[in-house]
Amino acid sequence: MREDERVTPLELFFDLVFVLALTQCTTLIVHTPTWGGMLKGLLVLGVLWWSWVGYAWLTSVLDPEEGAVRLAIFAAMAAFLVAAICVPHAFGSEALLFACAYAVVRTAHIVLFMLASREDATLRKSVLGLAVSTAIGAGLLFVAAAASGDLRVAIWGLALLLDMGGPFVFGQEGWKLVPGHFAERHGLILIIALGESIVAIGLGAKAPLEFGVVLACVLGLIVAAALWWAYFDVVAIVAARRLAKARPGHEQNGIARDSYSYLHFPMIAGIALIAVGMKLTLLDVDASLTIVAATALLGGAALYLLAHVAFRLRNIHTLNWRRLLCAAVLIALLPAAVSLPALATVGILAALLSTLIAYEAIRYAGVRDRVRHQLAREPIAE
Repeated sequence: MREDERVTPLELFFDLVFVLALTQCTTLIVHTPTWGGMLKGLLVLGVLWWSWVGYAWLTSVLDPEEGAVRLAIFAAMAAFLVAAICVPHAFGSEALLFACAYAVVRTAHIVLFMLASREDATLRKSVLGLAVSTAIGAGLLFVAAAASGDLRVAIWGLALLLDMGGPFVFGQEGWKLVPGHFAERHGLILIIALGESIVAIGLGAKAPLEFGVVLACVLGLIVAAALWWAYFDVVAIVAARRLAKARPGHEQNGIARDSYSYLHFPMIAGIALIAVGMKLTLLDVDASLTIVAATALLGGAALYLLAHVAFRLRNIHTLNWRRLLCAAVLIALLPAAVSLPALATVGILAALLSTLIAYEAIRYAGVRDRVRHQLAREPIAE
């Protein structure tokens, strides 16, 4: 098991492929701005997220930059890249190619995990269980490639459900992880998702740049900054410390699985949906958003906040009523959003998120200061 808690340059390099995958998922939805398009985009994102999660666990027990492992990671990156390129047509002409590329990514993951577990019987048992759910999930994508229409989408949903449900069926006792590395890896992937949302704003702003477009871009950046603040100001520090202080084995693995592998997905999905909403907003800032676009923008932000509520509930067993209320307000605003100019809707979103952040920073200034400047520097008792 690796001792170093730092994320390696190769891991960051690997994560760059996820940038393309995330961009492709948002592009899929933007090109088909319907409920069906949104569902397809989220299904593909879920499948690719789960493959990324597997490598986050893998690199806690295996140094990706050592020996032949480095070459295997490069091979997995190549397959991940092909899968990402296929995303816009993953439910159409490139369904089979996507399934093949995805199978290579997951197979490389299992093979590397088997190598890492050669001298650890409990880890080997867990890896074998994971191999079963992985084979089922990947296999169903081949079945989906042979189907069509709604049946193909349904099989995709089943594949994702069974694949992600594997850890519940096969248990969590045998896994090993480096807490600091694991938490940092997920924080960095969140930054990558936020970066993609900013890229979406930049690409959506078409010349000539009118005042409304410029204002929408600035408001979009305020939204992204608020999402960053909501996670990294205090939440990431407390969550990483909670993971590190948990007893290794069942307790620590359960927190890592639930808080990071599972609950970070709706955070990533929420950011991706906001990026979709911003792209559609920038098409015409004076027109009203469709219900699908409004749901992507406001519903994506609500999903992100609800994931934070669940994240806190799982880690410290208390509810964040402020974020829960803000999410409810965003959902309640959906009927109004379809009649307001898109620019006004983005402005309301930016104002609500900024108000939430400001209130938390002022109301809990003492706690925030202790977490950021005292607790974060204290050594964690062994």
